[in-house]
Amino acid sequence: QVQLVESGGGLVQAGGSLRLSCAASGRTFSIYAMGWFRQAPGKEREFVAAINWSGGNTDYATSVKGRFTISRDNAKNTVYLQMNSLKPEDTAVYYCAAQSIYGNYNQYRYWGQGTRVTVSS
Repeated sequence: QVQLVESGGGLVQAGGSLRLSCAASGRTFSIYAMGWFRQAPGKEREFVAAINWSGGNTDYATSVKGRFTISRDNAKNTVYLQMNSLKPEDTAVYYCAAQSIYGNYNQYRYWGQGTRVTVSS
């Protein structure tokens, strides 16, 4: 079992920045990759960014590429999402998720509770 807890969400003006954190606990040795997803009201959950726990290979949604940066601190079992140049359309609940080394390809087994990000125009 892996537990994920997000933090860092809040209110910000358009053009501003926020840094989200996701702390993992439990069987963190089983983590293969961690990612961020978001869900806006009335919309489906969408992929934002991901990073491999070993190697640090990253992937981004086209909508956030160049503005968001995902990083990790393996010693702290924490993944971050630095969000710059925020836009109102970035408003959503952001979820941290983790893939297990024992899971299927691209399957996120563990999910955090979410942290709300609101970007005002």
